[in-house]
Amino acid sequence: MAQLHVLMGADTIRARPTVRRIGLADLRDALARGFADFSAIPTHAVFLCLIYPIVGLVLARAMMGYALLPLLFPLAAGFALVGPFAAIGFYELSRRREQGLDISWEDAFDVLHSPSRDAIAALGFLLLVIFAIWIGVAQAIYVANFGYEPAASMPDFVRQVFTTPAGWTLIIVGNFVGFLFAVTVLIISVVAFPLLVDREVGAVEAVLTSVRAVAANPVMMAVWGLIVAALLVIGSLPFFFGLAVVVPVLGHSTWHLYRKLVEPDPTPRQDHPRPPQQRRYAAQFPAALFAGEDKQPPGQS
Repeated sequence: MAQLHVLMGADTIRARPTVRRIGLADLRDALARGFADFSAIPTHAVFLCLIYPIVGLVLARAMMGYALLPLLFPLAAGFALVGPFAAIGFYELSRRREQGLDISWEDAFDVLHSPSRDAIAALGFLLLVIFAIWIGVAQAIYVANFGYEPAASMPDFVRQVFTTPAGWTLIIVGNFVGFLFAVTVLIISVVAFPLLVDREVGAVEAVLTSVRAVAANPVMMAVWGLIVAALLVIGSLPFFFGLAVVVPVLGHSTWHLYRKLVEPDPTPRQDHPRPPQQRRYAAQFPAALFAGEDKQPPGQS
């Protein structure tokens, strides 16, 4: 029964979300609103994105072991496959800002208390499986063209890839297969994760809604996919540092794209403002660390 709840949601007879058609103006507006969200809460967004440049640098260092060098590009490109799940906190921040609520970095983790958190985890696991399959396929394509012998050095690897027939076969086939993986993830997730953040639905309904949204707007979704790919490439240069801006902007923009693609829920989630946190003063440190409850400074009531 628990698995059925994750897949189908709490109420299987609830009306299906209504999908709308959109145009280029909607894509531009979604990006503009996403950038506005990032500008309004840049500290929180950058904080959440610190992992991206860190992972990028660690990944680049790890790839200096030449046996793993052929997987450098597949791993970097494959981050886009798990991006919709990694951006889940940005959807929540945009949702709360949309409602006019006060926002702090802690709000990005409110999805952990979402009624659809199990469905979010299940769909996130699916993207991780797709990512793992992509890495295995990319490795198989490399082996089919160059065998199991690792490159002798970075210059040797670059020379093999760009100056030999096998290298160009690797580039063409690898990019084509990677494109198919990226399109698959776009179709099943572009609306699914924001929908799960917004409503209590099952993973199956979220994926089906995403598929219907893409089917109703094939050209616009193709343009959106190209925009995402282009911005991720730009953000990856140099050394992935640009992702600290690109990823949150795309995350916030995806939330606003979802708002344009899917009719609002007639019974939306109700959030209540967090109780105001008591301000701490320097004079209270370090005693405040051990106090059973906060003390008001003199003159405060």
